[in-house]
Amino acid sequence: MRYPLADSFRWQASRRAWLGWALSWPLGARALESGPEARATRVPILVYHRFAPTVLDSMTLRTTRFESHLSTIKRLGCSVVSLADWVAYRRGERGPLPPRAVVLTADDGHRSQFEVMAPLLQREGWPVTLFIYPSAISNATYAMTWEQLRQLRTDPRVSIQSHTYWHPNLVKDRQTMPPDVFEHHARDQLRRSLEVLNKRMDASVSLLAWPFGLSDPGLQQWAQESGYRAAFALENRSASRHDPLYAVPRHLMVDSVDAAQLAAR
Repeated sequence: MRYPLADSFRWQASRRAWLGWALSWPLGARALESGPEARATRVPILVYHRFAPTVLDSMTLRTTRFESHLSTIKRLGCSVVSLADWVAYRRGERGPLPPRAVVLTADDGHRSQFEVMAPLLQREGWPVTLFIYPSAISNATYAMTWEQLRQLRTDPRVSIQSHTYWHPNLVKDRQTMPPDVFEHHARDQLRRSLEVLNKRMDASVSLLAWPFGLSDPGLQQWAQESGYRAAFALENRSASRHDPLYAVPRHLMVDSVDAAQLAAR
C-alpha cells in the first residue's frame, strides 16, 4: 500500500509552488464586483491547515492569530454557517443565508486541528468542515488518529469530508501519466477516500477539497460521477452562486493574514 504523504515530504516542492500561486493572487481580484446583490450573495469560505504557538512553516497559523480571526468574525457580526448549508444554498435547495455569512474549513487532518482549533470553535458554538485524506490518519506523525476524528464527530457541528485518499497533485499527475493510467489513479483517489471515510466515520461524505486547490474540467466531471455534491478550490476570493459547483473558491488563511486583512476580505 502506498502512503506517500505519510512517510515522506517529497510533496513539499509542489506545495511551495502552489502556495506561491495562492498568496500571489490579488486580494481584490474578482472580490470587488459591484452592486448590492453581488455583495449579498458572496460568502467567504476560509480554509486553515495547522496551528502552533509559533510559525513553523508556511501553513502554520499561530494560535494567537487564529484567536484574533475568531474575534474579528464576532466583531463584524458575521454568521458562521456550515459548509453543508452553503452547498444547499448554492444548489438551490434552501433559501438565503444569514447576512454576513462566513464558512470555516480546515484541510489535511493535522493533529492541531483536534488540539487547538476544535476547542476554540466549540467554545464559540461554530460549525467547521474538516477535509481529510485518510492515508495519513493514524499513520503520519503530524496527523490526527481515527479515534480523535471520531471524538470530534460526536459534535454535530463538525463535518468530516474528503481531500482525496493521499493528497496527490492530480493536475500534475495528468501531465505525467498515460491517460488510462491517470484516469484509474484519479478515480481511485476520489472513490477510495469516500469509501474509507464513510466506513471509518459512519458518515455521509459528499464534499471534496481538491489537493493544492487544483483541478480541471475532467477531474470535476469525475468528482461529480463519484457522488460528490460539490468540490472546493483556492482562489482567495469569496464564493457566489455563479462559481462552478466543482471548483468553489476559498480563502487560504496563513499567519500573514492579520485581523485587518481578514476584515477586508
